Amino acid sequence: MMEQDFEDRQEETLHSVRRFESMLKRRENSFFDLDTYEQIVEHYMEEGKIEDAMQACDIALEQYPYALELMLCKAELLANQGKHDEALEIVTQAEIFNPSDSDTIYLKSTIHNLKGDYQTAIELLTEILDIAEERDEVYFHIGLAYQSWGKHHNAVAAFKQAIEANIKNENALYELANSLDEIGKLEESLPFYQQFIDTDPFSENAWYNIGIAYSKLAKFEEAADAYEYAIAINDKFSSAYFNLGNSYMNLSNWAKAEENYRYCLEHEDISPEVYCCLGASIERQERFSEAIHYYKYAIQLDPEWDDGYFGVGICLCEMKRWMEAIHFIKKALSLDDKNAYYWLAMADAETNLGNIATGIEAYQKSAELEPINPEAWIKWSAIIHEQGDFDLAAELMVSAIDIMPEEAELYYRASIYLIKAGKFQEAFTYLETALVLSYEGHELMFEYFKSLETQKTIFRIIEQYKK
Repeated sequence: MMEQDFEDRQEETLHSVRRFESMLKRRENSFFDLDTYEQIVEHYMEEGKIEDAMQACDIALEQYPYALELMLCKAELLANQGKHDEALEIVTQAEIFNPSDSDTIYLKSTIHNLKGDYQTAIELLTEILDIAEERDEVYFHIGLAYQSWGKHHNAVAAFKQAIEANIKNENALYELANSLDEIGKLEESLPFYQQFIDTDPFSENAWYNIGIAYSKLAKFEEAADAYEYAIAINDKFSSAYFNLGNSYMNLSNWAKAEENYRYCLEHEDISPEVYCCLGASIERQERFSEAIHYYKYAIQLDPEWDDGYFGVGICLCEMKRWMEAIHFIKKALSLDDKNAYYWLAMADAETNLGNIATGIEAYQKSAELEPINPEAWIKWSAIIHEQGDFDLAAELMVSAIDIMPEEAELYYRASIYLIKAGKFQEAFTYLETALVLSYEGHELMFEYFKSLETQKTIFRIIEQYKK
């Protein structure tokens, strides 16, 4: 019944918007009541049609010059365009007719916040604390102002006061974790949330935000447990299903991740992001054709969702359909050419097609964009090695070692390439460091040298470091 009412209201709003646009096109005057104008303006704002929203506001204010909602909408539109002083003038006019309206004061403080006048924003909010019906919202907005100011310790205090006033203030719970994260004290949020759970064990929002905190701390098992509790309380909590899916992805439990992404979609969180995550969970289970199906759903929802094109490209690479893969990866790169992983996938596809020069360029681009990713450096050097340029391959590994001195495989590969270049003393220096960092990695050496004499020499060095 509620869904039907929502759909009916949506259709009614769209009908009003069509009438309004027809009026403008024909240059006629049609009557719209105040509620209808407010719906039209809100519709345009939700659609991001700022100019249309402003035009509707101006026309509506000619008929209803003292309508608070319209005045505030116009002020918000002006503020979002950076016209802060004009926005403040309208809010000041609105205050004359509605001196104690909380929305007017919130907007006025927000505009000062946008101007960078944080102190004034906070003073305005502090003045209404004693008369505000929803004190939690006042504290929440004070916290946001402190966040914008970069004073996260103050923001933490304000968000805690908001939560103490109303445990169900989901936004305050979420922003508390963000501010604690900023000051490196995210762990402190956990007992704070627990305190409220002890008081209200059925607070789905508290469990959900504990899950977010654990996720940010990379404690994914604890995060999964928290999201499970939130879902047990509210089995239609789509955001909890989504984050639970993410937790299981981080725990490499692809099947459970898939299950929760599907639940998320069942509860109407239909977005390209969810479809991409579902595709990724299926891709990890090596059901590549099915994964492509969901990645393409994401693209249908948003033709500029680069992750969707990339996902299709990766699956096609796994299926060794290199030419098709390149088409999709190129599309992803056209939307985000600063993504190192897109360049790495492009390099893999190009080299597998035999386009060595293009592949090398792509590996280089990937390494430049994400220099702390050893995979790009290793694959780049491997292709150079296959071309017979052992010195250059070794140079690449030495450059990578400068950036990632703890990566044992880089030392092993530097040693391999230097041996092939005939630089034995230098090679064995790198080999010794590799053995110290990871003795188990030495088996890589024997994959590159089939000569019994060379293997014996390498084996004698390796034996010295056997644990």
